[in-house]
Amino acid sequence: MRYAYPCRIFPDEGGFLCAEFRDVPEAHTGWPTREQTLVEAEDALAAALAAYVYLHREIPIPSPALEEEDVISVPPIVAAKLALYTAMREQHITNVALGERLGLSESAVRKLVDPDHRSHISSVMKALRAVGRNLVVEDRAA
Repeated sequence: MRYAYPCRIFPDEGGFLCAEFRDVPEAHTGWPTREQTLVEAEDALAAALAAYVYLHREIPIPSPALEEEDVISVPPIVAAKLALYTAMREQHITNVALGERLGLSESAVRKLVDPDHRSHISSVMKALRAVGRNLVVEDRAA
């Protein structure tokens, strides 16, 4: 899955540009400039999706973007952790079970899945392989 979501940017009454995501309604922000709004929209999206993990909710599948929408991606390490969380959820794999596969403690696996915890990408990729998934990083023009 690509963790890139359509985002609508629009002016509010106070002169700020607001960003909102129809697939992730908890993610929204507003700033004076378009550039600031786009940067902060990425942070708002990552934070909202992290909350889905903490609340044990399903990560929403991004809708196709409409012509007037921007597409905002989460940082690669966050995407990898969301993919790991989603695979574990779909396969009913607990932190303990994945820890046994990887030779790690439950708390170490919890950190690998936590989008707010700093993890090395190679550790998350190893965990993804242990659940039958692979990470692909894509480079596109902005």
